[in-house]
Amino acid sequence: MFYICHYSSPMGLITLASQHNKLVGAWIEGQKYFGQIVNATKQEKSNLTIFNQTKKWLDDYFLEKKPSIKQLSLAPQGSAFRYMVWDILAQIPYGEVITYGYIAKQVALKCNKPHMSSQAVGGAVGHNPLSIIIPCHRVIGANGNLTGYAGGIDKKIWLLQHEQVDIQNFFIPKKGTAI
Repeated sequence: MFYICHYSSPMGLITLASQHNKLVGAWIEGQKYFGQIVNATKQEKSNLTIFNQTKKWLDDYFLEKKPSIKQLSLAPQGSAFRYMVWDILAQIPYGEVITYGYIAKQVALKCNKPHMSSQAVGGAVGHNPLSIIIPCHRVIGANGNLTGYAGGIDKKIWLLQHEQVDIQNFFIPKKGTAI
């Protein structure tokens, strides 16, 4: 059984999901890849401890207090490959960005492989079930391309600006499947 509740943020409604008192999802309204709870048995229950902690975390985030991801009990569900990518995402500091290519190189090193596909990394980043908390918005394409945010490019830009990232040299691609 999954439990869900909603959090009203400055950038729209965020749906939170938990299982076994751990946070398994945080999706921005309209986000692609809403996760496994779409078809699962779920119950609205907004007063769970994990939801109260997450709401406090999000309040602090939107007040620019830079809360630590370690404050929350997280249990995203995914493959070993996705966990590896999400772990790298979780280490990106506030106000900084990295590229899909950089993540691919880190994963290749961890897997003792000569290279890793940036597209495979992009799939794992895009399926991150804990938007904002695991900061997939801090990942950009080569040369400052602002592609690939399941919550929408407008939300990615909002989050980066909220974190005071200088985005003046970044750009939104004119075409592609990830915009």
